[in-house]
Amino acid sequence: MSYPQQVDEPYTLLTLPGIKSALERVEDELRIAVKAEEPLLTKLSRHLIDAGGKRIRPSLTIASSQILENQPTAPTQEVILGGVAVELVHQGSLYHDDVMDGAKTRRNVTSVNEEWGNREAILGGDYLLARASEIAAELGAEVAALLASTIASLCEGQIREVNSAYDITRSEEAYMSSISGKTSALLSASAKVGAIVSDYPSEVVDAVTQFGNLYGVAFQIVDDLLDVMATEKELGKPSGNDLLEGVYTLPVIRALKGTNSEALKDLLTSSIDGDKRDKALELIRADEAIESTIETALGFTKKAQESLTSLPNSPTAEILKSTCDILTNQVNRFK
Repeated sequence: MSYPQQVDEPYTLLTLPGIKSALERVEDELRIAVKAEEPLLTKLSRHLIDAGGKRIRPSLTIASSQILENQPTAPTQEVILGGVAVELVHQGSLYHDDVMDGAKTRRNVTSVNEEWGNREAILGGDYLLARASEIAAELGAEVAALLASTIASLCEGQIREVNSAYDITRSEEAYMSSISGKTSALLSASAKVGAIVSDYPSEVVDAVTQFGNLYGVAFQIVDDLLDVMATEKELGKPSGNDLLEGVYTLPVIRALKGTNSEALKDLLTSSIDGDKRDKALELIRADEAIESTIETALGFTKKAQESLTSLPNSPTAEILKSTCDILTNQVNRFK
Protein backbone atom coordinates (compact mmCIF):
# COMPACT_ATOMS: atom_id res chain seq x y z
CA MET A 1 0.00 0.00 0.00
CA SER A 2 1.30 3.50 -0.82
CA TYR A 3 0.68 6.92 0.61
CA PRO A 4 -1.92 9.16 -1.07
CA GLN A 5 -0.18 11.19 -3.75
CA GLN A 6 -1.53 14.45 -2.38
CA VAL A 7 -3.78 15.71 0.36
CA ASP A 8 -6.51 17.76 -1.32
CA GLU A 9 -9.27 16.78 1.12
CA PRO A 10 -8.80 16.26 4.87
CA TYR A 11 -7.48 12.82 5.69
CA THR A 12 -7.86 11.08 9.02
CA LEU A 13 -5.17 9.00 10.68
CA LEU A 14 -6.93 5.97 9.23
CA THR A 15 -5.61 7.11 5.84
CA LEU A 16 -2.11 6.10 6.87
CA PRO A 17 -0.92 3.16 4.76
CA GLY A 18 -0.99 -0.07 6.72
CA ILE A 19 -2.84 1.51 9.65
CA LYS A 20 -5.70 -1.00 9.50
CA SER A 21 -3.43 -4.01 9.94
CA ALA A 22 -1.38 -2.14 12.55
CA LEU A 23 -4.50 -1.37 14.60
CA GLU A 24 -5.57 -4.99 14.30
CA ARG A 25 -2.26 -5.87 15.96
CA VAL A 26 -3.02 -3.29 18.65
CA GLU A 27 -6.43 -4.89 19.26
CA ASP A 28 -4.85 -8.32 19.62
CA GLU A 29 -2.24 -7.03 22.04
CA LEU A 30 -4.84 -5.14 24.07
CA ARG A 31 -6.70 -8.37 24.76
CA ILE A 32 -3.49 -10.18 25.63
CA ALA A 33 -2.47 -7.38 27.97
CA VAL A 34 -5.67 -7.41 30.04
CA LYS A 35 -5.97 -11.15 30.49
CA ALA A 36 -5.90 -11.81 34.22
CA GLU A 37 -5.89 -14.93 36.35
CA GLU A 38 -9.21 -13.83 37.79
CA PRO A 39 -11.87 -14.25 35.03
CA LEU A 40 -14.01 -11.37 36.31
CA LEU A 41 -11.08 -8.96 36.11
CA THR A 42 -10.48 -10.01 32.51
CA LYS A 43 -14.16 -9.47 31.75
CA LEU A 44 -14.16 -6.05 33.40
CA SER A 45 -10.99 -4.98 31.60
CA ARG A 46 -12.17 -6.09 28.18
CA HIS A 47 -15.60 -4.49 28.43
CA LEU A 48 -14.77 -1.17 26.77
CA ILE A 49 -12.04 -2.66 24.58
CA ASP A 50 -14.63 -4.96 23.05
CA ALA A 51 -17.00 -1.99 22.64
CA GLY A 52 -14.56 -0.53 20.12
CA GLY A 53 -13.47 3.05 19.69
CA LYS A 54 -11.57 5.35 17.36
CA ARG A 55 -8.16 4.37 18.80
CA ILE A 56 -6.88 7.89 18.17
CA ARG A 57 -4.04 7.53 20.65
CA PRO A 58 -2.42 4.36 19.28
CA SER A 59 -2.99 5.72 15.77
CA LEU A 60 -1.01 8.80 16.76
CA THR A 61 1.75 6.59 18.17
CA ILE A 62 1.93 4.69 14.89
CA ALA A 63 1.85 7.89 12.83
CA SER A 64 4.71 9.41 14.82
CA SER A 65 6.80 6.31 14.22
CA GLN A 66 6.39 6.92 10.47
CA ILE A 67 6.98 10.68 10.51
CA LEU A 68 10.28 10.54 8.57
CA GLU A 69 9.34 7.69 6.23
CA ASN A 70 8.75 8.31 2.54
CA GLN A 71 7.49 4.78 2.05
CA PRO A 72 5.16 2.95 4.46
CA THR A 73 6.63 0.26 6.66
CA ALA A 74 5.00 -2.13 9.11
CA PRO A 75 5.34 -0.73 12.67
CA THR A 76 7.74 -2.55 14.94
CA GLN A 77 6.41 -4.54 17.88
CA GLU A 78 7.72 -1.80 20.18
CA VAL A 79 5.55 0.77 18.38
CA ILE A 80 2.50 -1.48 18.64
CA LEU A 81 3.09 -2.01 22.36
CA GLY A 82 3.57 1.73 22.82
CA GLY A 83 0.15 2.22 21.24
CA VAL A 84 -1.29 -0.44 23.54
CA ALA A 85 0.15 1.27 26.61
CA VAL A 86 -1.34 4.70 25.83
CA GLU A 87 -4.70 3.17 24.95
CA LEU A 88 -4.78 1.28 28.25
CA VAL A 89 -4.13 4.55 30.10
CA HIS A 90 -7.02 6.11 28.19
CA GLN A 91 -9.32 3.18 28.94
CA GLY A 92 -8.41 3.17 32.62
CA SER A 93 -9.14 6.87 32.90
CA LEU A 94 -12.58 6.32 31.34
CA TYR A 95 -13.46 3.74 33.98
CA HIS A 96 -12.63 6.22 36.73
CA ASP A 97 -14.41 9.09 34.93
CA ASP A 98 -17.59 7.04 34.66
CA VAL A 99 -17.55 6.29 38.38
CA MET A 100 -17.15 9.98 39.23
CA ASP A 101 -19.86 11.02 36.77
CA GLY A 102 -22.23 8.18 37.60
CA ALA A 103 -22.36 7.43 33.87
CA LYS A 104 -24.71 4.67 32.78
CA THR A 105 -23.39 4.17 29.25
CA ARG A 106 -20.13 4.48 27.36
CA ARG A 107 -19.64 3.86 23.63
CA ASN A 108 -23.26 2.74 23.31
CA VAL A 109 -22.85 -0.04 25.89
CA THR A 110 -23.59 -0.16 29.60
CA SER A 111 -20.73 1.37 31.60
CA VAL A 112 -18.66 -0.91 33.82
CA ASN A 113 -19.86 0.84 36.98
CA GLU A 114 -23.48 0.44 35.92
CA GLU A 115 -23.03 -3.20 34.94
CA TRP A 116 -20.91 -4.41 37.87
CA GLY A 117 -20.66 -1.60 40.41
CA ASN A 118 -18.32 1.24 41.39
CA ARG A 119 -15.85 -0.92 43.30
CA GLU A 120 -15.42 -3.25 40.35
CA ALA A 121 -15.05 -0.34 37.94
CA ILE A 122 -12.36 1.29 40.08
CA LEU A 123 -10.44 -1.99 40.34
CA GLY A 124 -10.79 -2.53 36.60
CA GLY A 125 -9.46 0.96 35.89
CA ASP A 126 -6.57 0.44 38.28
CA TYR A 127 -5.71 -2.84 36.58
CA LEU A 128 -5.66 -1.22 33.14
CA LEU A 129 -3.31 1.50 34.40
CA ALA A 130 -1.07 -1.11 36.02
CA ARG A 131 -0.84 -3.13 32.82
CA ALA A 132 -0.05 0.04 30.86
CA SER A 133 2.77 0.81 33.30
CA GLU A 134 4.15 -2.71 32.99
CA ILE A 135 4.23 -2.50 29.19
CA ALA A 136 5.82 0.96 29.36
CA ALA A 137 8.57 -0.40 31.62
CA GLU A 138 9.33 -3.08 29.04
CA LEU A 139 9.83 -0.31 26.46
CA GLY A 140 12.45 1.44 28.56
CA ALA A 141 12.88 3.88 31.41
CA GLU A 142 12.07 6.95 29.29
CA VAL A 143 8.70 5.58 28.18
CA ALA A 144 7.91 4.36 31.70
CA ALA A 145 8.65 7.79 33.17
CA LEU A 146 6.61 9.47 30.44
CA LEU A 147 3.51 7.37 31.11
CA ALA A 148 3.84 7.82 34.86
CA SER A 149 3.98 11.61 34.51
CA THR A 150 1.11 11.50 32.01
CA ILE A 151 -1.11 9.58 34.45
CA ALA A 152 -0.26 12.19 37.08
CA SER A 153 -1.26 14.94 34.62
CA LEU A 154 -4.57 13.21 33.95
CA CYS A 155 -5.28 13.17 37.70
CA GLU A 156 -4.32 16.83 38.09
CA GLY A 157 -6.47 17.87 35.15
CA GLN A 158 -9.43 15.91 36.48
CA ILE A 159 -9.16 17.28 40.02
CA ARG A 160 -9.02 20.82 38.66
CA GLU A 161 -12.27 20.15 36.83
CA VAL A 162 -13.88 18.58 39.90
CA ASN A 163 -12.87 21.53 42.08
CA SER A 164 -14.40 24.00 39.60
CA ALA A 165 -17.79 22.27 39.34
CA TYR A 166 -20.64 24.83 39.15
CA ASP A 167 -18.13 27.66 39.54
CA ILE A 168 -19.40 30.55 37.42
CA THR A 169 -16.13 32.41 38.12
CA ARG A 170 -13.98 29.72 36.49
CA SER A 171 -11.27 31.43 34.46
CA GLU A 172 -10.00 30.64 30.99
CA GLU A 173 -6.60 29.93 32.51
CA ALA A 174 -8.14 27.34 34.84
CA TYR A 175 -9.97 25.75 31.92
CA MET A 176 -6.83 25.56 29.79
CA SER A 177 -4.85 24.10 32.67
CA SER A 178 -7.48 21.41 33.17
CA ILE A 179 -7.71 20.32 29.53
CA SER A 180 -3.94 20.32 29.21
CA GLY A 181 -3.92 17.58 31.82
CA LYS A 182 -7.15 15.80 30.93
CA THR A 183 -6.78 15.62 27.16
CA SER A 184 -3.65 17.01 25.56
CA ALA A 185 -1.20 15.33 27.95
CA LEU A 186 -2.12 11.83 26.76
CA LEU A 187 -2.29 12.78 23.08
CA SER A 188 1.10 14.43 23.42
CA ALA A 189 2.49 11.33 25.15
CA SER A 190 1.00 9.09 22.46
CA ALA A 191 2.93 10.92 19.77
CA LYS A 192 6.10 11.06 21.84
CA VAL A 193 6.10 7.32 22.55
CA GLY A 194 6.04 6.55 18.82
CA ALA A 195 9.06 8.78 18.21
CA ILE A 196 11.00 7.53 21.24
CA VAL A 197 10.72 3.82 20.43
CA SER A 198 11.63 4.60 16.81
CA ASP A 199 14.90 6.13 18.05
CA TYR A 200 14.26 9.45 16.35
CA PRO A 201 16.54 12.39 17.24
CA SER A 202 15.42 14.81 19.94
CA GLU A 203 14.26 17.49 17.51
CA VAL A 204 11.83 15.02 15.91
CA VAL A 205 10.60 13.83 19.32
CA ASP A 206 10.05 17.44 20.37
CA ALA A 207 8.15 18.31 17.18
CA VAL A 208 5.67 15.42 17.35
CA THR A 209 5.25 15.96 21.10
CA GLN A 210 4.35 19.58 20.47
CA PHE A 211 1.96 18.53 17.72
CA GLY A 212 0.20 16.11 20.05
CA ASN A 213 -0.10 18.75 22.74
CA LEU A 214 -1.53 21.44 20.46
CA TYR A 215 -3.77 18.99 18.64
CA GLY A 216 -5.06 17.79 22.02
CA VAL A 217 -6.00 21.31 23.11
CA ALA A 218 -7.76 21.96 19.79
CA PHE A 219 -9.48 18.58 20.01
CA GLN A 220 -10.92 19.36 23.46
CA ILE A 221 -12.05 22.89 22.57
CA VAL A 222 -13.82 21.53 19.50
CA ASP A 223 -15.43 18.80 21.62
CA ASP A 224 -16.63 21.43 24.08
CA LEU A 225 -18.04 23.54 21.27
CA LEU A 226 -19.92 20.54 19.91
CA ASP A 227 -21.39 19.89 23.37
CA VAL A 228 -23.20 23.24 23.25
CA MET A 229 -23.79 23.55 19.49
CA ALA A 230 -24.41 20.08 18.01
CA THR A 231 -27.69 18.19 18.12
CA GLU A 232 -28.41 15.17 20.29
CA LYS A 233 -28.47 13.04 17.14
CA GLU A 234 -25.01 14.26 16.12
CA LEU A 235 -23.55 13.77 19.59
CA GLY A 236 -25.22 10.49 20.45
CA LYS A 237 -26.14 12.05 23.82
CA PRO A 238 -28.07 15.14 24.97
CA SER A 239 -26.54 18.51 24.10
CA GLY A 240 -25.25 20.51 27.01
CA ASN A 241 -24.46 17.50 29.16
CA ASP A 242 -21.47 19.35 30.64
CA LEU A 243 -23.81 22.05 31.95
CA LEU A 244 -25.79 19.47 33.91
CA GLU A 245 -22.55 18.27 35.51
CA GLY A 246 -21.39 21.79 36.29
CA VAL A 247 -18.48 21.64 33.89
CA TYR A 248 -18.16 25.12 32.40
CA THR A 249 -16.03 25.01 29.26
CA LEU A 250 -14.53 27.80 27.16
CA PRO A 251 -17.70 28.88 25.28
CA VAL A 252 -19.61 28.94 28.57
CA ILE A 253 -16.89 30.85 30.42
CA ARG A 254 -16.90 33.49 27.70
CA ALA A 255 -20.70 33.64 27.51
CA LEU A 256 -20.74 34.29 31.27
CA LYS A 257 -18.99 37.58 30.47
CA GLY A 258 -21.35 38.45 27.60
CA THR A 259 -24.53 40.48 27.31
CA ASN A 260 -26.71 37.75 28.81
CA SER A 261 -24.34 36.93 31.66
CA GLU A 262 -26.76 37.65 34.52
CA ALA A 263 -29.54 35.51 33.04
CA LEU A 264 -27.04 32.74 32.37
CA LYS A 265 -25.66 32.87 35.92
CA ASP A 266 -29.17 32.41 37.30
CA LEU A 267 -29.52 29.16 35.33
CA LEU A 268 -26.11 27.66 36.02
CA THR A 269 -26.59 26.35 39.52
CA SER A 270 -26.21 22.91 41.07
CA SER A 271 -29.97 22.50 40.76
CA ILE A 272 -29.96 22.87 36.98
CA ASP A 273 -32.38 20.55 35.18
CA GLY A 274 -33.13 19.77 31.55
CA ASP A 275 -35.36 22.81 31.02
CA LYS A 276 -32.83 25.21 32.54
CA ARG A 277 -30.07 23.59 30.51
CA ASP A 278 -32.01 24.19 27.29
CA LYS A 279 -32.55 27.86 28.20
CA ALA A 280 -28.86 28.19 29.03
CA LEU A 281 -27.92 26.68 25.68
CA GLU A 282 -30.07 29.25 23.88
CA LEU A 283 -28.23 32.07 25.64
CA ILE A 284 -24.80 30.58 24.95
CA ARG A 285 -25.54 29.91 21.28
CA ALA A 286 -26.68 33.50 20.78
CA ASP A 287 -23.53 34.94 22.33
CA GLU A 288 -20.38 36.13 20.58
CA ALA A 289 -18.57 33.58 22.75
CA ILE A 290 -19.25 30.93 20.12
CA GLU A 291 -17.46 32.87 17.38
CA SER A 292 -14.49 33.71 19.60
CA THR A 293 -14.20 30.08 20.78
CA ILE A 294 -14.23 28.89 17.18
CA GLU A 295 -11.36 31.27 16.43
CA THR A 296 -9.45 29.97 19.44
CA ALA A 297 -9.91 26.38 18.27
CA LEU A 298 -8.77 27.30 14.76
CA GLY A 299 -5.74 29.04 16.22
CA PHE A 300 -4.63 25.86 17.98
CA THR A 301 -5.17 23.72 14.87
CA LYS A 302 -2.98 26.14 12.93
CA LYS A 303 -0.28 26.01 15.60
CA ALA A 304 -0.45 22.21 15.57
CA GLN A 305 0.14 22.16 11.83
CA GLU A 306 2.99 24.66 12.12
CA SER A 307 4.69 22.55 14.80
CA LEU A 308 5.62 20.02 12.12
CA THR A 309 7.12 22.48 9.64
CA SER A 310 10.60 22.05 11.15
CA LEU A 311 10.59 18.40 10.04
CA PRO A 312 11.37 17.15 6.53
CA ASN A 313 8.21 17.12 4.44
CA SER A 314 6.83 13.59 4.50
CA PRO A 315 3.52 11.94 3.58
CA THR A 316 2.78 11.14 7.22
CA ALA A 317 3.46 14.73 8.30
CA GLU A 318 1.00 15.94 5.66
CA ILE A 319 -1.63 13.49 6.86
CA LEU A 320 -1.15 14.62 10.47
CA LYS A 321 -1.60 18.23 9.37
CA SER A 322 -4.70 17.21 7.45
CA THR A 323 -6.30 15.70 10.56
CA CYS A 324 -6.36 19.24 11.95
CA ASP A 325 -8.56 20.23 9.01
CA ILE A 326 -11.12 17.69 10.22
CA LEU A 327 -11.39 19.64 13.48
CA THR A 328 -11.58 22.90 11.53
CA ASN A 329 -14.47 21.64 9.41
CA GLN A 330 -16.36 20.47 12.49
CA VAL A 331 -16.63 23.99 13.91
CA ASN A 332 -16.58 26.20 10.82
CA ARG A 333 -20.18 25.21 10.11
CA PHE A 334 -21.23 27.04 13.28
CA LYS A 335 -19.92 30.40 12.07
